Amino acid sequence: MPEIDPITGLPKELGVWDNIAKEHQKITIKVIKKKFGKKYTVIEGINKNEVDVKDVTKKLKGKFACGGTHKGGMIELQGDHTKEIRKELIKLGFSPDQIE
Repeated sequence: MPEIDPITGLPKELGVWDNIAKEHQKITIKVIKKKFGKKYTVIEGINKNEVDVKDVTKKLKGKFACGGTHKGGMIELQGDHTKEIRKELIKLGFSPDQIE
């Protein structure tokens, strides 16, 4: 018997709640410089209570083959990935209208 989500009443394996939560995130992407002039891509605006930020960080780090971390809903990836990050966030289920 599949496990039932108490909020939606649907089986958890459908993952509908994650898709709904991802569509309403207002995401900002920017590049900052830290020590020794190193560039970091910073993704802000992901609500850590609605979306598993750790899982999103892990997938992005694997895709771009870089180091990174997540702190309080903010994801930092080593390097400048601004050109490709938007496409990858859309593949992960985030709404393209909400990404700046």
